[in-house]
Amino acid sequence: MEEAKGNVSDSFIRQVRILDPLTQRDQVGDVLIRDGVIQALGESLVHPGDGIRDIDGQGCVLGPGLVELYSQTGEPGHESRETLRQLLVAAAQGGFTRVGILPNTIPAVDNSAQVAQRLAYAVEQSQVLPWGAITHGTHGQRLTDLIELGAAGIVGFCDGQPLCNGLMVRHLLEYTQPLSLPMALWPCASHDGGDEGICRDGADAIRLGLSVLPATAETIPLAELLEEVAICPRSIHLMRISTARSVELIRAAKGRGLPITASVTWLHLLFSTADLDSYAPSLRLAPPLGTPGDREALIVGLEDGTLDAIATDHCAHTYEEKAVPFGVAPPGAIGLQLALPMLWQTFVATQRWSALQLWRYLSLNPAQCLNIDTATVQVDSPANLVLFDPNHQWTATSSTLGCDPINTPYGHRTIRGQAKHVWVPAAQSV
Repeated sequence: MEEAKGNVSDSFIRQVRILDPLTQRDQVGDVLIRDGVIQALGESLVHPGDGIRDIDGQGCVLGPGLVELYSQTGEPGHESRETLRQLLVAAAQGGFTRVGILPNTIPAVDNSAQVAQRLAYAVEQSQVLPWGAITHGTHGQRLTDLIELGAAGIVGFCDGQPLCNGLMVRHLLEYTQPLSLPMALWPCASHDGGDEGICRDGADAIRLGLSVLPATAETIPLAELLEEVAICPRSIHLMRISTARSVELIRAAKGRGLPITASVTWLHLLFSTADLDSYAPSLRLAPPLGTPGDREALIVGLEDGTLDAIATDHCAHTYEEKAVPFGVAPPGAIGLQLALPMLWQTFVATQRWSALQLWRYLSLNPAQCLNIDTATVQVDSPANLVLFDPNHQWTATSSTLGCDPINTPYGHRTIRGQAKHVWVPAAQSV
């Protein structure tokens, strides 16, 4: 079984399970891709026989390319962790054809020149969707030239850090009213993700002897942010939602008609404080993992539409940075290579979610949150696709991940499911 190898522009895929959450298609058939466009699809097509690559799709899934809302790259400033090119290769390996990249690098993507550098990464594996910083240096002190950034080709505005100044948030909502680009905000009480606590408050934190971070560190700034949006309506995306109470607040806000979308990271759906007995530094996250009750509420929030999408929040570190005790490990874990297979095995293989649901959370809804074109599997549509084999087994090592396996709780484990190919359009509107 081959691993993902980038764009295979001319292909004939035989008897593959075709998924398309936009049209609710879920059927087995053949697909012909020529010159980067879906030329034909049907239950049984005749192979054109003119040198087009033949791919056996039996047992595999063909769906729209996945869309990553926000990932963190080490380039520039921390290339030893992971370069942007390495991140994009990892994205293709996981089936992501478009990747939102947060601006909190060194220097930050807070001007048009830095945006141009991000957009210059025109590799075939996946496409860069650069977020532009809201504040200079993403330090939360002074607003950037948002109009200049908006015209430079960014996908939207985001610091990747909390904005703790309520007056600045008010000015931001007012100032960006004429701008149609998305804006993502992280409701979090501390600027660095929670130095005052490393574990969500609850019985597990007491049992494990870890300093606690109460749910109110998220829900109080979230409530304040929702009130600001109610006063000055402007569509925003709420990122890194991690508590049950936050889900309740967002559900109520959507019921009031506030123009908001929200996302949760994949690890908060798969793990909780009950999984911290090993003190694995790969589970040191910001925000920290929720309690088992939080985890279930986040899953239900996706299922009932309160939460819109899943992000990986991919973040690599060097071995030296991460091979330290849990309490001092830098927060973050990789996810682009692993999110699709692990979510499939946890939710689709167990029949809690349909395959279309998972694809909606990872492809259709993220694209809608970003206001970009939604990929679809239809004749005459650009081939923005991933071919996923849910049964292919591989081991998460440094060679297969592209980074040290200490960056993931699945390091050195056998993984079931992998993308075989991705098809990425040569140009995609942002």
